[in-house]
Amino acid sequence: MAERVRVREIDDDEGRRLPRIIRRGTGSVVTWRRAQMVLLSAQSMPVAKIAEVTFTSADRVRDVIHNFNADGFDSLCPKYAGGRPRTFTLPERREIKKIAKSKPAEHGLPFSTWSLAKLADFLVAEGVVDDISHEGLRALLHEEGVSFQRIKTWKTSRDPDYAAKKARVEHLYAIADGEVIPEDGELEMVFCLDEFSPLNLQPHPGRQWAELGGRHKDPDREPRRRRRATYNHPHGVRHLFAAYDLAKDKLYGHIKKTKNRSKFLEFCRYLRTLYPPTVRLAIVCDNYSPHLTTKRCRRVTDWAEANNVEIACTPTNSSWLNRIEAQFTALRYFTLDGTDHASHKEQGSMIRRYVVWRNRHTDDRRLRAVVDRASVA
Repeated sequence: MAERVRVREIDDDEGRRLPRIIRRGTGSVVTWRRAQMVLLSAQSMPVAKIAEVTFTSADRVRDVIHNFNADGFDSLCPKYAGGRPRTFTLPERREIKKIAKSKPAEHGLPFSTWSLAKLADFLVAEGVVDDISHEGLRALLHEEGVSFQRIKTWKTSRDPDYAAKKARVEHLYAIADGEVIPEDGELEMVFCLDEFSPLNLQPHPGRQWAELGGRHKDPDREPRRRRRATYNHPHGVRHLFAAYDLAKDKLYGHIKKTKNRSKFLEFCRYLRTLYPPTVRLAIVCDNYSPHLTTKRCRRVTDWAEANNVEIACTPTNSSWLNRIEAQFTALRYFTLDGTDHASHKEQGSMIRRYVVWRNRHTDDRRLRAVVDRASVA
């Protein structure tokens, strides 16, 4: 009696991955049909029955199962070998990729960016290839995983205490999440604080639901809401001092006319009143000068020591460690995008009402989705 062909033992991760491939509406039909065969075999269905369900032959099912047992999920993706053979050898392709990723100035050329035409001419002039078309070069680079991308900015922290500050902030987050117990046994509540500014009185870009134009245009429909093209700034700006309570998942905010050390301490005093004096507070903030102690002024440090508060600063140029940044994404989306407030009072009222609504709907899935997409720490 012939030995029964069956897929090898699969773990939970592989078992969850197979249904995702099958349910996915995009991708290769061959891939999800092979995944279907493997999943049915993992569910102890015999080869003959799998062939009947998937409308194929038993030999084909056995080949798929044997290939999966040998190569895993890589065997599910079709690898077609037909067509014209590759024109360029592997060393040539590697050299083309290397030159494309380099700067033209490194080769003594008087320009800063490669174009397909310049790159193709250079490859031929240097003898890397005998001839190559612009489209062939683009296709080759695409196959090698190289694309024409915009150069982005990047700023690294030069803070000499980067490791210590980052470790302290992460330790406070672990305490707030209940993963770590404070060493001294003292209850510690963590706030993430930052300023959301400037709040200008100007028309903000945004999106809206509106009727389609063109052939769907109705002469009796209401005109689409537009945004002013010109404006001035006669009323100055405002600043939102905001804090995020990690334990209660609540957002607090005060709008001030100025942003300085005195206003920062005013807001910190308010946060201090939210918990009894015996409860130690930790306030995570960035390296903005009013948050720090200077040689001439120790107001922040003296107040923190006298009120059982720790000011934990993130490393320089690393404000992404502050969890309140993700809250600002939702705040901007729901209170500023698409608005054109006539006064700071109207704008401030909108922000305050949103904060109240947000604190009452902390379990709202749509709001949580916006925040999670922007979470960085």
